[in-house]
Amino acid sequence: MDTVAGRRSARGEGERIVLLDVLRGIAILGTLGTNIWIFTDPNGIIGMLTGDQRSGPVEVVLRFLANGKFLAMLTMLFGVGLEIQRASAARRGRRWPGWYLWRMALLFLDGVLHYVLVVEFDVLMGYAVTGVVVSYLVLTSERAQRRWMLVAGAVHLLLMGLMTSAVSGAGPGKGDPVTIYTDGGYLDQIQFRLQQAGLFRAEAIFTIPLGVTLFLLGARLYRAGAFAADGRGPVLRRRLMVLGLGIGFPLNLATSLSGDLFFVDRYVLPPLVALGYLGLIGWWVHRRPRQGWLAARLAAVGRMALTCYMLQNILASVLCYGWGFGLAAALVDHRPLWTPIAWLGIAVVLVVFSELWQRRFRQGPIEAAWRWAVQAPQRSR
Repeated sequence: MDTVAGRRSARGEGERIVLLDVLRGIAILGTLGTNIWIFTDPNGIIGMLTGDQRSGPVEVVLRFLANGKFLAMLTMLFGVGLEIQRASAARRGRRWPGWYLWRMALLFLDGVLHYVLVVEFDVLMGYAVTGVVVSYLVLTSERAQRRWMLVAGAVHLLLMGLMTSAVSGAGPGKGDPVTIYTDGGYLDQIQFRLQQAGLFRAEAIFTIPLGVTLFLLGARLYRAGAFAADGRGPVLRRRLMVLGLGIGFPLNLATSLSGDLFFVDRYVLPPLVALGYLGLIGWWVHRRPRQGWLAARLAAVGRMALTCYMLQNILASVLCYGWGFGLAAALVDHRPLWTPIAWLGIAVVLVVFSELWQRRFRQGPIEAAWRWAVQAPQRSR
């Protein structure tokens, strides 16, 4: 989400890699494609944790296409951003990780505020911790980084295997309905998030090994030229499509049919499918010499990724929760129909807002505040 992540082309300084902006925009809207089903569930995130609430083929298909894939893509793009900043520091002779650690401290603070004030499933806190770890790992050799990536991946698979075994055969939970999202006020939800921080922040902790793997993988793909329009870029993207769509997608489709494989379905195979998505989007963006209309709109969202990530969750909260319009409860009988409409409406708002904002300002509002905060300690020296 750091806008610096796209400021350098594969061939020179000062240019943005358009594909990275488009990927970031798609990843932001794609994560909403997963989270919107949580917002529209009257039980909120508790509904997802306690049982399978799917009620029709449309919901099953849409959730499958988004579940875990775009979050994995976003995680890899964070790794790309880290590598770009490390390379920039090396060219300028600056100490690394240096001020990058301050960036991660600010990102963690953003995550805390986002969690407390907006949603239970914030990813920024976990990204901040992962960024600190990986900022030191990228100082090692390519061989060492590959080993760290394999070790972290193995730890992640072990954790997912243990968690899958623990829940296998248990069936969905049948707890009492949760009314905090439909009847509770805004302050009530803040208090609920603070009281249940251990439960709601567990995902950010147990997915750190996966985050380390994907950060390092994103950095590795960037160094290999996977995002470049020419050179090795097209070849690498074709390989990613074969791996992700030809192998990962069918496997993930099979696991999605079993409720006992929830963790495999969300945290193991989706990163593989995300590589296929990355390759496919890269082919789409680079198939013509000029940027298309849709790609330009998605890139605008990508350049304001942090703003759009927070804004989409705020908009969804206002639409769905009881302290807002309360549509999650009012339209519960029409959830498979209105949920995609809600996603599309919020996505259009984000696209239009990003386009109009960038006609007057170079950065999104949160990106501008972020830039000021990042540079504040340096200005005071």
